[in-house]
Amino acid sequence: MKEIDARGLACPKPVVMTKKALEEESELLTIVDNEAASKNVAKLAKKLNCKVSILEENDNLFKVNIKKSKEQSLNSKKDDTAKTYLIDSEYLGEGSPELGSILIKGFLNTLLEIDPLPKKVIFLNSGVKLTSSYSDTVEVIKELEKNNVAILSCGTCLEYYNLKSELKVGEISNMYEIVDSLNSEKCVSI
Repeated sequence: MKEIDARGLACPKPVVMTKKALEEESELLTIVDNEAASKNVAKLAKKLNCKVSILEENDNLFKVNIKKSKEQSLNSKKDDTAKTYLIDSEYLGEGSPELGSILIKGFLNTLLEIDPLPKKVIFLNSGVKLTSSYSDTVEVIKELEKNNVAILSCGTCLEYYNLKSELKVGEISNMYEIVDSLNSEKCVSI
């Protein structure tokens, strides 16, 4: 079993190192020094249909054991019709913040009406406020999630705006997962 020592490395380096190692290895152990990194590595492995277990040695050492299944493939099946939307602001467009707020609410409500529904909606920068701070947008985003739309908010952005504990809908994501989605899916940036 190959070991990946990713202690002291910033996001997304532990995830990137793990993914590269999984291209050649069927079983590996990734060692990180914080819970967020262990969760991000585990999330990648689960996305790749691997078996995952996290062992916490102490407060600053996490070991993520990953095993590929025999039929597992690193190339995930892509949906050619559904799109991923990237929302990087709490407002839509430039100009009046009041108008931008009205427009982003209208945009999110309209996403519920399109066919096919989006595959994923990613929120970053001040866009994470839409998944945590604003109750009128949180409710419509919850409806998207109920309809199997993946909702991801950038963890670094949530931390920057002191909103990590305020997230009301979706999952906390990381830059690797965001870039991987933008690279491998049909994306629309808003």
